[in-house]
Amino acid sequence: MALPTLVVPRVPDAWPQHEDPQAWDAIPAVPPLWLADGSGPARQQTRVRLCYDTQRLYARFDCDDDDIWWTYTRRDDPLYEEEVVELFIAPGEATPTRYYEFEVSPAGALLDAAIYNPTSSRADLQVDLSWSPATLRWSAWHDRVARAWGALLIVPWELIVPEGPLPQLWRANLYRIERPRNATPEFSCWSPTLTEPADFHKPARFGFLQLA
Repeated sequence: MALPTLVVPRVPDAWPQHEDPQAWDAIPAVPPLWLADGSGPARQQTRVRLCYDTQRLYARFDCDDDDIWWTYTRRDDPLYEEEVVELFIAPGEATPTRYYEFEVSPAGALLDAAIYNPTSSRADLQVDLSWSPATLRWSAWHDRVARAWGALLIVPWELIVPEGPLPQLWRANLYRIERPRNATPEFSCWSPTLTEPADFHKPARFGFLQLA
């Protein structure tokens, strides 16, 4: 399965930087997420929109969810054990060994980490949860009647590239863990990691983000 490429648009003129869904109407959505093993599209879909300006990357996730729940509420709790959306990202075209992980739950809890993954093996994976920058912004909302929830991430570029010009090409993946309490969980990806059981820490399967 080929790696996807997404052209990330600049933010529209006079664009309000908040979670109002109508503010995102001008931003095209990423194609539907696929199951991690690549066998087909996820049943509970996630619409992801990305845009950027010279200072920040903006990512919005809108999730269909028949059973919205959580127990974790603190920063860097193991959100991946419950329901969550995720962004992994690294600058440049090459398969990264170092990248950044951002997760947001329906409760608005955040996990942010700097990752060192030299071999794409869980045995060698190093996760630095002490990396908790103060300038990162995020929020979440949920509507059980509408069976939907969403999250917003605003990532300053300087957190990922502290010096030099802003790269135009990035490696990244977008993920969702949908974990209903009484059914089989779904692990979905923008670029399927082709793993069973699902493993999101496969940087060779990261897609390409091209800044417009």
